[in-house]
Amino acid sequence: MDGRESPGCCDPDDGLELEAVATGDAAFVETELARFARALGHPARVRILQLLIERNACIAGELSGVLPLSPATVSEHLKILKTAGLIKGAIDGPRRSYCVNKATLKHFKKMVREL
Repeated sequence: MDGRESPGCCDPDDGLELEAVATGDAAFVETELARFARALGHPARVRILQLLIERNACIAGELSGVLPLSPATVSEHLKILKTAGLIKGAIDGPRRSYCVNKATLKHFKKMVREL
């Protein structure tokens, strides 16, 4: 894992729709919280998120070099985290880069605190 930044991966968030969290739409908050919990329901995904937070930058390279998992398994875990909106990814030629979606992570933390 080389930790080099990839252009575009960690650009500012592109208008993520989280207004319902701020307005207190309970059904939306419950659905979103459950979605995040499912995405973090595996220790490998928790570790991947921790690695991305620790780096505070895009990670370009093989996370499987740091995790005891095959590249295909890491890829599946990344896909789940990305689908949940907890991470962002970019493709730059043959390289794939990932970083934490800071806005989503901030809202997730807020929802957990307000449980």
